[in-house]
Amino acid sequence: MFKTIADPTDCEVRSVTRFSNANNVKQAEIHLQLVEIYGENVMTDGMVRKWVRQFKDGRTNVHDEARSGRPSVVNDGLVAKVNEKIREN
Repeated sequence: MFKTIADPTDCEVRSVTRFSNANNVKQAEIHLQLVEIYGENVMTDGMVRKWVRQFKDGRTNVHDEARSGRPSVVNDGLVAKVNEKIREN
């Protein structure tokens, strides 16, 4: 029996998927191995298939790509102000 690894990062699971795919492990077997090691809440079978397809198409980066969208309004100044208000109460 293997020891379960709790709370893996997305890039860790993708790296294992990429490695297994490079070793010609079938997609379904990759998913079964991921579930065995990382638990039931790991990447779904459909997501494994998606990532294997991307790796076969030449993708090498296992990290999320930058997304466009609303920028974060949180900065160090705002955090300092919030902490100050908390201390005042």
